[in-house]
Amino acid sequence: MRSLVLMFAAAAVVTPAASGPAFAQAQQQQPSTKKAADPNEVVCEKQEETGSRLSSHRVCMTRSQWAEQRRADRLEIDKAQTQRDLNHPQ
Repeated sequence: MRSLVLMFAAAAVVTPAASGPAFAQAQQQQPSTKKAADPNEVVCEKQEETGSRLSSHRVCMTRSQWAEQRRADRLEIDKAQTQRDLNHPQ
């Protein structure tokens, strides 16, 4: 019984020491700086038609246009979720 307790205690002491260098090495391999994306670069996306599994079309816009489109979509969703139908009180 005592040897079992000593074995678990030794494993608890050795485990963090063994994983420490591997974790530090994994962090060093990642690049520290990322290159900023060009806002004028044209990016194309394949968009599926609603209600069809087969129909899709390709939409190409610059990164800044995509960002503006996402912002406008988010505002529209927020507006729809916050407006209440005043003709049908709950």
